[in-house]
Amino acid sequence: MEGAVLCPANHAPLTPISFLERAALVYADRLAVLASAGVARTWRETRARCLRVAAAVAGLGVQRHDVVAVFSQNIPAVCELHFGIPMAGAVICTLNSRLDAAMASVLLRHSEAKVIFVDRALLGVARKALGLVSEAGARLPVLVLISELLDDEPSPPDAKLQITGADFEYEALLGSAGSSPDFEIRWPADENEPIALNYTSGTTSRPKGVIYSHRGAYLSSLVSVLLNGMAATPVYLWTVPMFHCNGWCLVWGVAAQGGTNVCVRRVTAASIFDGVARHGVTHMGGAPTVLSMIVNATADERRLLPGGRKVTVMVGGAPPPPQVLFQMEELGFLVIHSYGLTETYGPATVCTWKPEWDALPAEERARIKSRQGLHHLGLEADVKDPATMRSVPADGRTVGEVMLRGNTVMSGYYKDIRATAEALASGWFRSGDLAVREEDGYIKVRDRSKDIIISGGENISTIEVEATLFSHPAVEEAAVVGQPDEYWGETPCAFVKLRRGYLQYTVYTHTGHGSIIK
Repeated sequence: MEGAVLCPANHAPLTPISFLERAALVYADRLAVLASAGVARTWRETRARCLRVAAAVAGLGVQRHDVVAVFSQNIPAVCELHFGIPMAGAVICTLNSRLDAAMASVLLRHSEAKVIFVDRALLGVARKALGLVSEAGARLPVLVLISELLDDEPSPPDAKLQITGADFEYEALLGSAGSSPDFEIRWPADENEPIALNYTSGTTSRPKGVIYSHRGAYLSSLVSVLLNGMAATPVYLWTVPMFHCNGWCLVWGVAAQGGTNVCVRRVTAASIFDGVARHGVTHMGGAPTVLSMIVNATADERRLLPGGRKVTVMVGGAPPPPQVLFQMEELGFLVIHSYGLTETYGPATVCTWKPEWDALPAEERARIKSRQGLHHLGLEADVKDPATMRSVPADGRTVGEVMLRGNTVMSGYYKDIRATAEALASGWFRSGDLAVREEDGYIKVRDRSKDIIISGGENISTIEVEATLFSHPAVEEAAVVGQPDEYWGETPCAFVKLRRGYLQYTVYTHTGHGSIIK
């Protein structure tokens, strides 16, 4: 239109870094981070530390768009790294804290991470992984040890760094002469520049690196705030792994609202009730396993919610069982059911609740809440016939594939142009999940066309499990499928044919056990 211009006065690249800048001004003296061992920092202090992180990362030779890995549990440093690494112009890559050394080494080589920040609790796995990286002839990243306190244990002195094999220690690095709170932020010149790299196993054992942009992260953070009903200054308990979709983008979203991050290493019923009672937690989230922890808490672990108020819990993954939803309501927790993928920055749809449903019987309320619902404000969602790309009718019977498009869909797969083209074909992201639309338009997922098991909110590749089984000399044939589990949502179930001469024995896994029979 005549007279309209695009200029710095009316356009700036969107980036969640701006959330920290505003929080440090508007909420300067409010608590930003709380954790055990006496960690309590304001937003003013957090911003200064994040700038020191950025200066330190830049001082290690990291350039724009270089990848910096983080291998850690949910500790305060990870909140800082989510801002400090992008402020240096780099790309944060949070690795699953459950990884073994072999897979961690694969991801480090694929990402070509220049630096890796390692939680003290995971140092043993990280060192083995780096050994495998070295054996493969790849360049080793600089290792920065985060010696965050483990319960009441003292932090190791700098003199022990040589023993641990770390190049630097986190706090010492932030206190060094090259780490300055006056660092000049490397703002993105284009909001579509990468801010994060998240790995998902996808449908095969070959990992895929999902690229997030500054723009997508900014919008997804605000969407997550809206989906969770977060008013100003929420108190968020970190029961969602920060490595998973950057904590569903709420590491950035909490800053947008000047909230408080309550960090816990081990998610247990006791830590949840304690965090709610001590810190006035207003919001939390996680897989159905988190709900199971809460409803199965012992009398000693449970505490009444302060003032009779409710705590909002966003749950993703498998639909929570109706009985669990009933018990959560009785305990004072408001459950919001969402659905999404790593490729959609976390939540993509939400079962938006309607007031008229409150009067329905409990069983019907639970059935409604178990649906995946409708798309949020950042994208579009549809259920289509993948052959014709036509929307399926809202009859609750016709099955199609869930497809999504919009501003909170990934930029693509790192170093995989072919997989990116396939996933984004026809202008939609192909989720691979099969669903129906009910009469009110709400989506209900029926099955997954991808061979993936969702256990504890995380994806397990059946091919990876089968490959592990095949490595055993007793196994001749193996096939893995998912089976329902009250605690994990799903666990792998293996059907195995043994080689001659081997007797029945039992295999135990971290999610359960099963028998291998002749």
